[in-house]
Amino acid sequence: MTQPDFLLGHLPFWIVTYVLSAVAWTCLGRFLLSFFVPPDSTLYIWRAFRWITDWAVRAAAAITPRMVPPILLAPIAAVWIFVLRIGTSLAMLSAGMVPTLSAAAGGG
Repeated sequence: MTQPDFLLGHLPFWIVTYVLSAVAWTCLGRFLLSFFVPPDSTLYIWRAFRWITDWAVRAAAAITPRMVPPILLAPIAAVWIFVLRIGTSLAMLSAGMVPTLSAAAGGG
């Protein structure tokens, strides 16, 4: 039995996993950076963090009770994205789209 190429044969898995992970970690970075940068700052790194994570924070705000302070929405969004990443990884695993260890080792 031949295995697909380890990198290109599982490209959807790698892209989805990487993008969700990057957004989740950026949400945590946004939370930590918010202690040092005012919310209306024009600092380029702050604008980049907000541009990458605004959609996730808005989604977390929509499903989070209003009593939660707005400062906590970014880490809550990160948790939800990590859960989404695990769910999509399990779905891809059940569909056979995840590389196996034997494919990486060159075994059959």
